[in-house]
Amino acid sequence: MDKYTKPDIARSALITIDSQNDFTLPDAPMSIAGTKEVVPDISALLGAYRSKGRLIIHVIRLYLRDGSNVDICRRQSIEDGKQMAEPGTEGAELVAELKPDIAVKLAPDELMAGNFQKIGNNEYVMYKPRWGAFYKTALEEFLQDRGIDTLVFSGCNFPNCPRTSIYEASERDFRVVLAQDAISQLYSKDKEELKNIGVSLLSASEIQKLLA
Repeated sequence: MDKYTKPDIARSALITIDSQNDFTLPDAPMSIAGTKEVVPDISALLGAYRSKGRLIIHVIRLYLRDGSNVDICRRQSIEDGKQMAEPGTEGAELVAELKPDIAVKLAPDELMAGNFQKIGNNEYVMYKPRWGAFYKTALEEFLQDRGIDTLVFSGCNFPNCPRTSIYEASERDFRVVLAQDAISQLYSKDKEELKNIGVSLLSASEIQKLLA
């Protein structure tokens, strides 16, 4: 870390990526190994951010049944009938343990229109149409309007959406933290590459101490 990359937790937002039932629960159609196991650490981070009233954004995917909004590597399987993260289904919902209130439900039409759905005090959900959270979304402006300069990433699963979102954040000169025990599918080579672009690798407990 140096003066440009050192996280400023007082001006940070916590980002969860694709922490949805269809990617997390063991019997789900797109279950990602290791994701269920990191839910407790994601939950602990969410609790810490909520207690301080800090900004939280849950970034999600939604796949229309006709495949029209699906990335090309999965479009064929959706067109052939596979269902995953379909709007309005339980599989698309945030994992129950991560919601601020168990009664919270996603608003697919609002989200897919590009709006941020408020689900708690300073807590929002947003939809991303591809891997990266900044691609064709209003995330950058949303963060800048709130004076955010540091992003703390967690969720599912590092090689795809979190990795892309982290690089996009770095390109926009955000200070970046990865909660390395609150993310699935993170490997040693990944950590080395992240350090090389100035990402701070911290544990969930270390981030909580900074918040305190």
